[in-house]
Amino acid sequence: MKTKAVRMYGMDDLRLEEFELPDIKEDEILVKVISDSICMSTYKLVKQGKKHKRAPQNIDTNPIIIGHEFAGDIVKVGSKWQDQFKPGQKFSLQPALNYKGSLASPGYSYEYFGGACTYCIIPHEVMELGCLLNYDGDSYFEASLGEPMSCIIGGYHANYHTNKQNYHHAMGTKTGGNILILGGCGPMGLGAISYGLIMENKPKRLVITDISDEKIKRAKEVISEETAAAKGIELIYVNTATMKDPVSELMELTEGHGYDDVFVYIPIREVAEMGDRLLAFDGCMNFFAGPTNNEFKAEINLYNAHYTSTHIMGTTGGNTDDLKEALYLSGKKLIEPAVMVTHVGGIDSIAEATINLPNIPGGKKLTYTQFNMPLTAIDDFAQLGKTDHLFEKLSESCKKHRGLWNSEAEKILFEHFGVN
Repeated sequence: MKTKAVRMYGMDDLRLEEFELPDIKEDEILVKVISDSICMSTYKLVKQGKKHKRAPQNIDTNPIIIGHEFAGDIVKVGSKWQDQFKPGQKFSLQPALNYKGSLASPGYSYEYFGGACTYCIIPHEVMELGCLLNYDGDSYFEASLGEPMSCIIGGYHANYHTNKQNYHHAMGTKTGGNILILGGCGPMGLGAISYGLIMENKPKRLVITDISDEKIKRAKEVISEETAAAKGIELIYVNTATMKDPVSELMELTEGHGYDDVFVYIPIREVAEMGDRLLAFDGCMNFFAGPTNNEFKAEINLYNAHYTSTHIMGTTGGNTDDLKEALYLSGKKLIEPAVMVTHVGGIDSIAEATINLPNIPGGKKLTYTQFNMPLTAIDDFAQLGKTDHLFEKLSESCKKHRGLWNSEAEKILFEHFGVN
């Protein structure tokens, strides 16, 4: 079977190509990819090429398919897995395999397995690890966004708190506490707010910072303070760039208590140091943002670590249980992964968008791999719709959903391009 895929041959070398897939083996599964959202981690891979720890050293002759936030339909199942999977099933996938200590991962390491393609082959280790998941939701894009949501959920679950009676750690963010998300108006931050409003360890207060009034404005539009208040949570958005003394002013928002859980969503030294200074007694700071510099450092207050039990950790990715939770919550419409998405495009837009990802404003870039379409901002749909009936319909659909991408809009695209 022929597939069309975006393949990486080296640093900044991405090519959209058509080629033949081999026949699947008895322990493999052939899938049709429908949606693949672009991750900043893929940008880092492309900028490092062979230097990336997950990239094979022979990519110049055996290129890998990029993309790891993908979903689609199962097409053909090898005999080993026919009792578990059937053609026609929708799937989602946990890309963090860690199979027998290997760093190999879809979108980074495999010649025939990645998300930026029309068809690919899922190898045996994915099924053996339980990382190929059935998805029952009514849209594909929410399954694609299950992976980044699982990273967010994993961060919340990985935080912990201590006590003076014993050495047992209470896992998760503090119930009834103050949560601070620094740099929280980007796509992952918005996902974190969406989850923070419905999670089991319900906080008293969520404070979200950014330095862009435009990003804060959009955040308020898609997740309002009133929506949070209806759930019994105080949601506060602040622009720290306009504050004379961000630390003291952020501390005042907690009546001087400090923040029980701090998430650092941007890899900037001063931001991490500010988060450390804002920790409450037994506060936990999660360095969530992934720096590209392997020498990235920041100062922490060890006096506070000693006397007030503050602690710092970092998370990257989520596990399979986190992904299952994300898919369940999306399917039940309890979280809105769509708050992350600001652009939509086809398979022909993936290479350029990935290479230039930091220079494209907005949040998540969602792509559909079964057709060609320029990467287009949702905010531009209305203007384009004046001369293009497709964008007119897409604009009307998104307006009905608070300006967000949605299942109806996805179906409009599928009907227009004949995806079935």
